[in-house]
Amino acid sequence: MQTMNGRSTRRRSARAAAASGIDATEFKRVFDQIRANVETVVRGKTDVVTLSLVAVLSEGHVLFEDVPGTGKSMLARALAQSIDAETARVQCTPDMLPGDITGSSIFDQKEQSFVFMPGPVFTNVLLADEINRATPKTQSALLEAMAERRVSADGVTRDLPRPFLVLATQNPVEQAGTFPLPEAQLDRFLFKLSMGYMSAEAEVEVMLANSVALAIEDLGPVVDTATVTDMIRYGATKVVAPPEVCEYIVALVGATRKEPAFALGASPRASIALLKSARVLAASDGRVDVYPDDVRAVLGPVLAHRVLMNPDFVLRGETVAAGLERITTAVKAPMKSKHTADFS
Repeated sequence: MQTMNGRSTRRRSARAAAASGIDATEFKRVFDQIRANVETVVRGKTDVVTLSLVAVLSEGHVLFEDVPGTGKSMLARALAQSIDAETARVQCTPDMLPGDITGSSIFDQKEQSFVFMPGPVFTNVLLADEINRATPKTQSALLEAMAERRVSADGVTRDLPRPFLVLATQNPVEQAGTFPLPEAQLDRFLFKLSMGYMSAEAEVEVMLANSVALAIEDLGPVVDTATVTDMIRYGATKVVAPPEVCEYIVALVGATRKEPAFALGASPRASIALLKSARVLAASDGRVDVYPDDVRAVLGPVLAHRVLMNPDFVLRGETVAAGLERITTAVKAPMKSKHTADFS
């Protein structure tokens, strides 16, 4: 009975995606259009823009570990404005309370009752700047919102708008007075990315474009959130991952638990994240089937924050990237496939 209900649900979702007018060609066209629009203000970072858009369409979240001033806030605003979505920003500090993020009830003297005032989390794109400066109690306020896209307050559960994306940042250099994110919360992020410094040519373009006024102020939407929701549904229901590719994903994730350099391997949530993001990446290429190259392309961003290095290997100068490289070499891919960009 459960199997029949599951099949019925998938058929309804597939019909809904078809009714929306989204197909492989249209998905690729809209994806490229959004990416090009964002890149008018975020120059020279095609890989990061692509992965951030993949995260939006995978209903995932992104953790940026980077120094200040590299364009993380600009990317969040550009993404939100390109899809005509709402955006909010919170500057995390040690004195911030959970209610400052989720919202809280305020007593209305006129009505003589408590009224819930939604916090900044009730938006489409939330930028949590320097998330590791907030206390663990405040950090945990984001857990339910990120995992289930809803907020429970005063005994009432409220749904968040769709799409919903958290872009969180942390400074890898200055660690004084910070609270490192625990593994359970790190696992909630789909990708861990780094903007990095742009090339000299791109920096000149950005400098000139923002010399009079911020270029982001003139950035307009190219699609609406309803179209983005249709694309999310399309990627989840119409893009097919063959059984061999699914087994390949499980083999890669399982290998992280046996790799000597890793004291802690990736969880089953990593397998789900790899599948969801690989589907969207395939759709962005105008395909309805997932290739092993799609999985390898997102392997680094998906697993970089989900594995814990063995201290002995850290002392030897070992890196997570090197360990993942050994795993991709050792685990045989099920088939040859079209080459896609490598974001690892």
